[in-house]
Amino acid sequence: MKEFCAENHVRIAHAMALGAGRIELCDNLAVGGTTPSHGVIRAVCNLAHEQGVLVMTMVRPRGGDFCYDATEKKIMLEDTRIARDLGSDGLVFGALTEDNWLDEDFVIQLLEETGNCETVFHMAFDLIPRKRQFEAMDWLVEQGVTRILTRGGVQGAASDNVAWLKELIAHADGRIEILIGGGVTRDNAERLMTELGVTQVHGTRLFW
Repeated sequence: MKEFCAENHVRIAHAMALGAGRIELCDNLAVGGTTPSHGVIRAVCNLAHEQGVLVMTMVRPRGGDFCYDATEKKIMLEDTRIARDLGSDGLVFGALTEDNWLDEDFVIQLLEETGNCETVFHMAFDLIPRKRQFEAMDWLVEQGVTRILTRGGVQGAASDNVAWLKELIAHADGRIEILIGGGVTRDNAERLMTELGVTQVHGTRLFW
């Protein structure tokens, strides 16, 4: 499974023709991705679903950190409901406290709005101290989260963090999916999947 991270609708048809099996849809990749417009969500869902491809929609009101105030949380909850109702197959989000732990209460609120959609905790996970990442993963498993998107570290690409990614994958033990992202390209995707023993990767440069 190669998940194409798309900033808008423009390259999605091309990516699907080249083998993209899933789309992560966002806006503003220069800051790591934010919530796309309602029109873009609807158009991409319609386009992808014609090809049997799933769409995971980013829910993030701004760039910067992942510690959100009350207004931002209301925005994210509303965007989650809207993205779900516009046809998204999954919702992608992450929220942390000031000390880089899971914002448990708010993550639960987000999950309550996702309905039957898949749920993805994004690379905010990588900011959680490594000594607590197994604990964080266990908590996300308990909440029924579908997968975690990770590069295996705050710095570098996934290929720089192979040893830790292997530990995360071993701890997941099939209870939650681990999606590898961060510097994954058409040149290294197959090698990374083989080395890590995973079947899915994520990136903007998987096909060209």
